[in-house]
Amino acid sequence: MNPEPGKISICGDDSLRIEAGGMRLFITTEDVKSLIFYGRVVPISKSVCRTGEGGITESLLSIGGHAAMNAGGKAVTFFTTNGHYILPLISLQRVARGEAVSAPLFPLETDAPEERK
Repeated sequence: MNPEPGKISICGDDSLRIEAGGMRLFITTEDVKSLIFYGRVVPISKSVCRTGEGGITESLLSIGGHAAMNAGGKAVTFFTTNGHYILPLISLQRVARGEAVSAPLFPLETDAPEERK
């Protein structure tokens, strides 16, 4: 069985955790609602921990991509720094409502034309 290229699951605070391309990303609860109900483009955030001077661990928050509804309104596309993924809207809704534990992300292929011989 091939491993999933990524998956999306719900966290304890109702935010969505995205594991894709070896990165752990998340979408906040407010942004999940904006994406599902209004179709707005929302940021995908990542938390980076680093040890600063004096051994103090700092947690930095940065944007690792964005999520948007596709033109037909039937799927959500995730554009991250490590790749692009697509997920059916119904799967995202089921995970966000807690009906499903997780859902697999599917890699989104580029529209680049193939070289012709």
